[in-house]
Parts: sequence; C-alpha cells; structure tokens
Amino acid sequence: MSTSSTPDLELGCERQQIVDACQTLSRTRLVVGTAGNVSIRVGDRVLISPSGVDYEAMSARDIGIHDLDGRPIDAVLQPSSELPLHLAIYRATSHTAIIHTHAAASTALSTVTDVVPASHYYTAMFGGPVRVAPYATFGTERLARNVTEALHERTAALMGNHGAVLVGAAVPKILALVPYLEYICDVQLRAMASGAPVRELDDDEIKLVATKLANYGQKATKS
Repeated sequence: MSTSSTPDLELGCERQQIVDACQTLSRTRLVVGTAGNVSIRVGDRVLISPSGVDYEAMSARDIGIHDLDGRPIDAVLQPSSELPLHLAIYRATSHTAIIHTHAAASTALSTVTDVVPASHYYTAMFGGPVRVAPYATFGTERLARNVTEALHERTAALMGNHGAVLVGAAVPKILALVPYLEYICDVQLRAMASGAPVRELDDDEIKLVATKLANYGQKATKS
C-alpha cells in the first residue's frame, strides 16, 4: 500500500521518462544489452527500470515502484539488481534521479585509476575530479556504500571495474551529461596512453569554470 499522497496513476510520465532514457542509452551504446539502469524518486517512492528486460521492448508498465526500503508498491517485474545502490543514494542525498551506465571509456578507466583528474575543464560539470568507487559485487550493499561515498559533493562517480553512475534532479538533464562524462574519461585514457605527464587543472580553475558553465547556453530562435 502506498504511503505517498501522489496517486500511482499520475506516475505514467516518470515511468515513460525511464523507458525513454533506457532506450537512448542502448541506442547510443552507453550500455551493453540490458546492463545499466535508471530511476526517479518521487516523494517516498522510487521508480526503477526492471532487471533483464530488452530496452527496445520495455514499456512504461514495466517500470516498478518501490518504497525507500525496497518493498514493491506497484511492480509487475523484478527491479534492477542495483536497486540497493539507488536506494542508498536517495537516502543519503537530495538527488531525485539516477542513471547507471556501462559505457566503454568510463568502464575502461575505472579499471586503471582511483580518480579521473581534472585533465579537461568539463570535469567542473560533475563538481570536480570524478572518484572511482572500489569494486564490489553488483547488487550488494557494499557496492551501494562504496558508490555513495564516492559521490560525496559530486554528481558522478565511476564504479571500479564496472561502469559509471550519475545523479541529479531530473533524468533528461542527467542523460544530457552522460556523453560529457564519457568524453572526459576517453580524453584521460588517451592522454595516459601517450606516456607523457598529464597536465591537470587546479581547484580554483574548476570552480571558475563551474560558475561560467552554470549560465552557459541559449535557445535557438524559431524560423
């Protein structure tokens, strides 16, 4: 029984957002097969993609709703195995959306470093150097703890020998940032492969860039 004041029938938009995001991740090769997962928190409920369902065949009805303890409220399928990770992040932060990817560059980098340094100013988009959470078996509370700690004062973290996780206020905004995280990971990998010392930007520069990026962008005019 739901403990939230929002009727389940009003969550169709959020469920569809998750489906759309999963399909975008798949089509852009930011996940492999049915790997990765997406969730949204609405009050005291968490909507999350199901486990092992083909993204192209997924429908809004397949997106389950659970409480903050993981108990199903309205779920026809088993939730993602990473539900404990999503719940841990929601309990520890004010974020209301999470995307977990298995993209190639970020996953590769997670196997060789403990942090993605500020080798590119896009690092400012995520609050500074992106930490790599120590490896733990998928779906475990240990992994959830490791990633939650790595996300402290950051909006992205790599998961050691696994993938990446990004957090924020809304799925569309996070989805738009996924390619930027993949880009800085690819840049760092290529720089490391050169064998030359990798120049890093200092904290003051990253803070300055973060301020500039906060007001960056404008809408195109309509013809």
